[in-house]
Amino acid sequence: MTAVALDAMGGDDAPRVTVEGALEAAAAGIEVILVGDSEVLGHELNRLTVAKGASAKGGSHTNLRIVHAPDQVAMGDHAAREVRRQRQTSLYVGMELVKSGDASALVSMGNTGAGMATALVVLGRLKGVERPALGAVIPAGDGNVLFLDVGANADARTSHLVQFAHLGSAYMQSVYGVEHPRVALLSIGEEPSKGSALVIEAHEALAQADISNGGRIRFVGNIEGRDLLTQQADVIVADGFTGNVALKIAEGLVSYLFDSLRTAARSSLRAKVGGLLLYPSLRSVRDRLDYRVHGAVPLLGVDGGVFIGHGRSDGHAVASALKTAQHAVDRGMLPALAASIADGLPK
Repeated sequence: MTAVALDAMGGDDAPRVTVEGALEAAAAGIEVILVGDSEVLGHELNRLTVAKGASAKGGSHTNLRIVHAPDQVAMGDHAAREVRRQRQTSLYVGMELVKSGDASALVSMGNTGAGMATALVVLGRLKGVERPALGAVIPAGDGNVLFLDVGANADARTSHLVQFAHLGSAYMQSVYGVEHPRVALLSIGEEPSKGSALVIEAHEALAQADISNGGRIRFVGNIEGRDLLTQQADVIVADGFTGNVALKIAEGLVSYLFDSLRTAARSSLRAKVGGLLLYPSLRSVRDRLDYRVHGAVPLLGVDGGVFIGHGRSDGHAVASALKTAQHAVDRGMLPALAASIADGLPK
């Protein structure tokens, strides 16, 4: 098992939470390479080890090592400019570890734009891929749905959306074992004639790529925003602008709903009793909707495993991201993505 590299300097609360998450993942058997300023990371590692009352020479430290990278990309830095100017950042060095094969994947909680730009510079695209896409795994029904693109490409062409469908299908098939993933297109109506010019054109192209027409995907038509969590599809495709807005609205609505329920449950003695009775069920729902369950989303279409997490992630989210990355690699994600795109190219 090849180690997973972690951009230990990326994120709002790095390196505290990244080192904390690395320790949690290492204790679960994941080999982790902490990439960043070795002096800072060594100090943080020792501090957390002492705080947890463990030996700095034993335990989960056997699954951890540090690779020095003196610089870092700040959350507000200009992505493309920093990639060109700085090649000793934790992000860049981590990507190089993936390219050399010293790491099976890279996880970063840092600047998303910089993550994508660095991946394109260092790793490049899979053959045939025009634009990589960020794919968010969201709970739906009793399973999961992959929603892409959720922010890598604000603008997209029809060919991009078709490739997103191929990438998403391959990911769900290889990583989650969905035998024939259903692909839907996010629109404002179920009819093929509904939506923007891009969506209407994409619907026609996706229909042509369906297995019934000799294609390689299982296209089930348009889906509306209200059906994101109803499990009517296994893969939902959209341009990055639309996908990001829809995902953020869903996250905000879930947060608002649980905050409102918490406030209501404290409004009276009767409400408090009812809240206590409902708490186990509500906690189960809350935990399933928590982004920390997966920790990070895959950047699909680059020639290497890259996973991007929330800048506000805590240690548990970082650990989950490392586990998600390792699981995807173990399930043969990259070969599956490459084969899917190759099969979808015009013959």
